[in-house]
Amino acid sequence: MITKLITTLGLAATLALPLSISHAAAEEKTDFKVCWSIYVGWMPWGYLEDSGIMDKWAEKYGIDVEIVQINDYVESINQYTAGEYDGCSMTNMDALSIPAGGVDTTALIVGDYSNGNDAIILKDKSELAEIEGQSVNLVELSVSHYLLARALESVDLSERDVTVVNTSDADMIAAYATDDVTAVVTWNPLVSEILTQSNANKVFDSAGIPGEIIDIMMVNTETLADNPAFGKALAGAWYEVMEMMASGDEEALTAMAEASGTDLEGYKSQLDSTEMFYAPADAVAFTESGDLPKTMQFVAEFLFDKGILGEGAPSPEFVGVSFPDGSVYGDEANVKLRFDTTYMTMAADGAL
Repeated sequence: MITKLITTLGLAATLALPLSISHAAAEEKTDFKVCWSIYVGWMPWGYLEDSGIMDKWAEKYGIDVEIVQINDYVESINQYTAGEYDGCSMTNMDALSIPAGGVDTTALIVGDYSNGNDAIILKDKSELAEIEGQSVNLVELSVSHYLLARALESVDLSERDVTVVNTSDADMIAAYATDDVTAVVTWNPLVSEILTQSNANKVFDSAGIPGEIIDIMMVNTETLADNPAFGKALAGAWYEVMEMMASGDEEALTAMAEASGTDLEGYKSQLDSTEMFYAPADAVAFTESGDLPKTMQFVAEFLFDKGILGEGAPSPEFVGVSFPDGSVYGDEANVKLRFDTTYMTMAADGAL
């Protein structure tokens, strides 16, 4: 999960954007841009561009869609927030923090959730409760931080019982190799590499909070409303590749593996700890589940506690999140994140 983080610097850049910022033009148009960054569940976006599958579906609807890889995940979110892109791959947690920048955002394609890709690793200790009193190295304000908070709850501990040490993902493996570092929280492929050490023990991972770290293609709500062809083309192209992956298409999987810096077996190993929604009907069922509002409440409370919902946010319910059944968590007058199954349902019904 090499890209899923919000650094303090990136967060500040996002929150500094004024509410009057010029977003991706909300009007009928024919040219669109979406961005993505390296992560096992987002590799299909690069393959869509390179294989010509995106061009095929865009042509079907008389539009042009450019898919751009951005190496820095935080920067991709900032550029989406600034209106440089009509869509961006991001987690549910990061999407909820974006409304502070004034962007009304729709979850167009719910692609997967982490089911073991994120993990807590202790050195020379094998039980999660033994983390008490330790310094824990992780990327602060990231999904790793969220995972730690949820894990601590499961053993009646809290963040007050540990000391969080902000550590770049680029430095995590080297940090673990030092004597002073005894606990880390990180993501694949870093998890897999650290676990090759004989003194490394995985004591909790995202399989313990299934469905909470969700990977999504988010799009500008107004742009989507004015341009349904945009949503149809993205969904059609995405689920064509999902069919290829589900069938074990080695050419496609190898291309994704190489683009992510591993080999086919390495990529398949990462997929094993990723709950991919290959079938659109499965994505729809997950998004319409009653568990999703509970998850977003957990996430909102974490973000509020860390001061990420925006300066002056009075409560975790400051930003409204709407769900497919019409219900809203948070402020109904300030809905800025919308889970909508319209286009995933079209794909499931063969209506694209």
